[in-house]
Amino acid sequence: MKPPLISVGARMLCLAPVPRSPQPHSTTSTAAAATALGARIDVGSAGIAPDVLRLALGAVTCATRLGDIKAPPTLTVIDYSLPSVERRLWVFDLSDGTLLFRDLVAHGRNTGDNIATRFSDSMNSRQSSIGLFVTADTYIGSNGYSLRLDGLERGFNANARERAIVMHGAPYVDAKLAATQGRIGRSWGCPALREAVARQVIDTIRGGGVVFSYYPDSNWLKSSRFLNGCASTSVGWPASHRWHKKGRPEITPTLAVPALNGS
Repeated sequence: MKPPLISVGARMLCLAPVPRSPQPHSTTSTAAAATALGARIDVGSAGIAPDVLRLALGAVTCATRLGDIKAPPTLTVIDYSLPSVERRLWVFDLSDGTLLFRDLVAHGRNTGDNIATRFSDSMNSRQSSIGLFVTADTYIGSNGYSLRLDGLERGFNANARERAIVMHGAPYVDAKLAATQGRIGRSWGCPALREAVARQVIDTIRGGGVVFSYYPDSNWLKSSRFLNGCASTSVGWPASHRWHKKGRPEITPTLAVPALNGS
């Protein structure tokens, strides 16, 4: 299936960004924006798993209503259940559901080879973390132009600042490398991107965007306050999950959730 947006160059794997910046919206419009996003996205064309997108939308809505974050302009989804050689990062404009980017993203050296299997929030673990993050400021460091991330889930990603888990470009995130060694290179836990697109992605999502890093970890799925802590609001997700053979949870929402095209 052809990508919904024009790819740039032979080596560019991401979808071309739209020539505008996402606009922030009010807290009261978060649920409506999430519903609109679900209604507008053709998940088949976007290539994202419907259950993962539903979880991300529910988590963002919950975090906003709990006051942990302000209504974000962008949603970045990383699906670590997919191999590293696949384009498993998506960036959506939450104001209208536009898909801005889809690209490769690295996981931590100790998280796995091509397939991610281990996650940690511990210092020096060199593993990736899962859960909900909010983007902060940018800086120039040892990995060049980088974006600081604040983890919002204690026990899963709350040490992101102390661990220096940031988004940055890296030469080892490369499709040619994937073709020769069966995986892209690995970071020390950072969601590293291709150098060709890193600055564009960072500048699009910095300063209050959210990053939802997914993996079907049963402990996280059952205990995350953003997946299970909003039962009193109009958008929420129950603690119980049914499991597919492929390891994905089949979510059975008990409350109002956005419908997804193609799901």
